[in-house]
Amino acid sequence: MRQPISSGLSRRPRYLYTIVSVAAVLFLLGFFGLLMLQIRQLTTSLKEQVDIIIELAPETDSLRHDSVAELLHRSPFVKAGSVQFTSRDEALELMSEELGEDLLALDMPNPLYDVFTFNVPASYLAPDSLTQIRTVIMQHPLVNDVFYQESLVDQIARNARRLSWILLAIALFFIALALTVIHNTIRLALYANRFIIKTQELVGATWEFISRPYLRKALWHGALSGLLACAILSLLQWWLQEQLPELKELFSATAFGALFLGLILLGMIINWLSTYYVVRRYLRMRVDELY
Repeated sequence: MRQPISSGLSRRPRYLYTIVSVAAVLFLLGFFGLLMLQIRQLTTSLKEQVDIIIELAPETDSLRHDSVAELLHRSPFVKAGSVQFTSRDEALELMSEELGEDLLALDMPNPLYDVFTFNVPASYLAPDSLTQIRTVIMQHPLVNDVFYQESLVDQIARNARRLSWILLAIALFFIALALTVIHNTIRLALYANRFIIKTQELVGATWEFISRPYLRKALWHGALSGLLACAILSLLQWWLQEQLPELKELFSATAFGALFLGLILLGMIINWLSTYYVVRRYLRMRVDELY
């Protein structure tokens, strides 16, 4: 037996349930985004710890070292504050400490060279880029050779590419899941208002007039869901940093803020689109199809 339209008017959408449900989905999406940010920061940190070693020509006096240092300090491929100079005598002392032998007491010529070491920004840590950097540095007359661990660089580059594809696939899955769950949640919430929506059309209201309050409410509820998800993520981030202080070094306020803004906007956009679709769907239906 069909329900009278008036019975449908007494019902109200479960907006609190919708807000909490959407916030839960956005939290899961945000948690994955937070994980991606931490992995990205960790990968960047590892890339910027790879040492590039410049071996200077033998018998290079200390005054001429400044020209090499100047070249490095003005080069865009050198990470700021990473340039270090090690003299051949200091290098021999370090080797003696590592080997546990007093090589200085052997009274033999020092076979080592004066060296500069530096790191590159993460964007330059690619085999092709490092080859070009080596070519530029080798043009300096005081440079004997340039070394870096090519196998390590290749491995980091391969793993970074592989990880990027894996994270992209997982991100697309989470976004599809979020779209599906949020849309179904809003559809169920507006189901109680299907008679109100249709009745307004029957009395002459335009589709735009009928949709407007629902769309405004959808934007507001989407923003609330995003803010709730961001609040929980902030507490989680704070707790993780208290338990693992090392994570503080990977924290980026800019990236974290962008993630929060993205979650709020995503909640508003998905809510608006889903509400628009559901309301228009009920408006296109005949009255007997609403039961």
